[in-house]
Amino acid sequence: MFFFLSKILAFLFMPLFWFFVLMIYSFFSKHKKTIQIIALSFLYVCSNSFIVDEIGRWWEKYPIPQITQPQEVAIVLGGIGRIDPTEKRIEFINSADRLLKALELYHQKKVKRILITGGSGSVLHPEDKEAMYIYQYLKNIHIPDSVILIENESKNTYENAVFSAKLLDSLHIPKNNIVLVTSAYHLRRSIAVFEKQGFQNIIPFPAERTSGPRKFELDHCLLPHPDAMSTLYKYIHEWIGFIIYKIKSYA
Repeated sequence: MFFFLSKILAFLFMPLFWFFVLMIYSFFSKHKKTIQIIALSFLYVCSNSFIVDEIGRWWEKYPIPQITQPQEVAIVLGGIGRIDPTEKRIEFINSADRLLKALELYHQKKVKRILITGGSGSVLHPEDKEAMYIYQYLKNIHIPDSVILIENESKNTYENAVFSAKLLDSLHIPKNNIVLVTSAYHLRRSIAVFEKQGFQNIIPFPAERTSGPRKFELDHCLLPHPDAMSTLYKYIHEWIGFIIYKIKSYA
């Protein structure tokens, strides 16, 4: 039930959705022009790169850590690709930076193993388990079997932590000093959830950082951009998720 509810909430909190709601409402309102000005102002603020970057600098607070000793495992959270239904292989999206960061850590001998956690995020195709496709990809690029751990039942961050904890316990791998690799905007919630499952001294490793250095360029400060709205939606989705997880005592 929670899985389906999260899908609905994700849609309802899209800034573009509320822009259209306001525009439609304006045609039935006596204050049509006022409502439309509010709608356009809302759209402009949500698509302003400077404003969204400032939000990102506040939220994405974790720097790249300095790892001096090899750690036992890097846990990579799923949601990094979509399954091609024709070719039956994974097609990576922006969040694939999580996997790339983990592979970099492995090749630099900063982690001994990589745990991929993630089942199916699809309502219609629960059989397409992301971690299994990533496992096949890692095999194709010659990452040894001994390095790869798979957890392919989880559907959300809470289950990522629960099932990862069970897997590590079954293999007698300590749940302290693990490297947690996920998108920078997702780290706060992820750390809170994993700590709730008994992980200690987590080393947060941010990927897919969406905020950058502060810029005062004309187009960045004044012109609307669709990428800014997309990034803002990621933050909103994360904040709603964090609140719900707190209410449900997941974090």
